Amino acid sequence: MRHDILSDVLYVMNNAEKIGRTTCTVPASNLVKNVLKVLQKENYIGSFEFIDDGKSGSFRIELIGRVNHSRVIKPRFFVKKGEYEKWEKRYLPAKGFGIMIVSTSKGVMSQREAEGMGIGGRLLGYVY
Repeated sequence: MRHDILSDVLYVMNNAEKIGRTTCTVPASNLVKNVLKVLQKENYIGSFEFIDDGKSGSFRIELIGRVNHSRVIKPRFFVKKGEYEKWEKRYLPAKGFGIMIVSTSKGVMSQREAEGMGIGGRLLGYVY
């Protein structure tokens, strides 16, 4: 039984990158789809496609070798619009290196995008 699908997805991607695979298959959900769109937009993954298997479905992700480390952030901390730098120092190895994924009232996006729009949200995970 899965408790945190997003955590499973980031672990599968991380492990597949470490062993040199070019694709991986992960469980599907709307949150996972939105996170994958952010990762694709930030050039951490290639394309991804939905595979309908009759149950909940899954995504096949094309890996391009850019993911060094990816994890979810638990508990999902709330971040105000001016606090992104504090959380970058905590989770990312250096300023401007990697992204944090944030769920905002405008949808799921990277912390750079949210900072540019001047909105806060909940931290979901990070990738570098």
